[in-house]
Amino acid sequence: MNALIRTDALTKSYGDNVALDGVSLDIHAGECVGLLGPNGAGKTTLLTLVEGLRMPSSGRVELFGGDPRDPASRTRLGSTPQATALPESLKVREVLDFVGAHYPARTDEGALVAEFGLEPFLGRQCGALSGGEQRRVAVALAFVGDPELVLLDEPTTGLDVDARRSLWDAVRARHRAGTAVVVTSHHLEEIEQLAERVVVIDHGIVRADDTLAAVVAGVSRRRVSLRGATPSDIVTLDPDATATEEDGVVTAVVSDSDALVRALVGSGIPFSNLAVRGASLEEAFLTITKGAA
Repeated sequence: MNALIRTDALTKSYGDNVALDGVSLDIHAGECVGLLGPNGAGKTTLLTLVEGLRMPSSGRVELFGGDPRDPASRTRLGSTPQATALPESLKVREVLDFVGAHYPARTDEGALVAEFGLEPFLGRQCGALSGGEQRRVAVALAFVGDPELVLLDEPTTGLDVDARRSLWDAVRARHRAGTAVVVTSHHLEEIEQLAERVVVIDHGIVRADDTLAAVVAGVSRRRVSLRGATPSDIVTLDPDATATEEDGVVTAVVSDSDALVRALVGSGIPFSNLAVRGASLEEAFLTITKGAA
């Protein structure tokens, strides 16, 4: 299958700072890929290379089988960068028309406006919108040219919880319609809501690349919750555990939940409401980027 994005041993350095260090990835039609990593991990650098905004130091990057710096390679690509920069004097409807005119095909504007909730903004100047409203417009603009692939870099920056969920619904609708999506986010819940595949980058290196379920399952950490014991009790029984308490419920993340439960029973510490489950994406992410997986 031909890849929409293909990178091979891709590196990018800024002086002595290595932003990407031998990244090899293929992203195919119809995928929704979550790109995770700490600040400075190389996520945004990777997207700018795919968009043809920067040149790699070495290695190869292809977009739709061609050079991303060739405008012809970008006609099926949409993107939303981290920074929102809409022309303040233009109305939202005018910006949709202006951006759409640069593409050979257009997404049905009525459907796009409905999905992203833009109807109240169409007649307003972009400069009169709040930061969250501008962000919603910016993400919608990534889909205006009926793209096969969209890159979303921190798409819900500045949005409250309800607005984030509404935007997730809109992105999911575009994905169901056939658009491949690559999304970076500091909200791990966002990746859980949107992505089917997760790529974890840390210090410019791909640390994990698999389905969401496989990345979480591949981390040998378990979450144990209970009442009665204290966080210090848990750490005394398992010095490698991390334990917190909220509203009387102690939550511990451990590598061996069975051993902790046995130690609890043997200690005689009274406890109740014991529950054990697998790691969350957040716990998997922290474990992978700390090199503990």
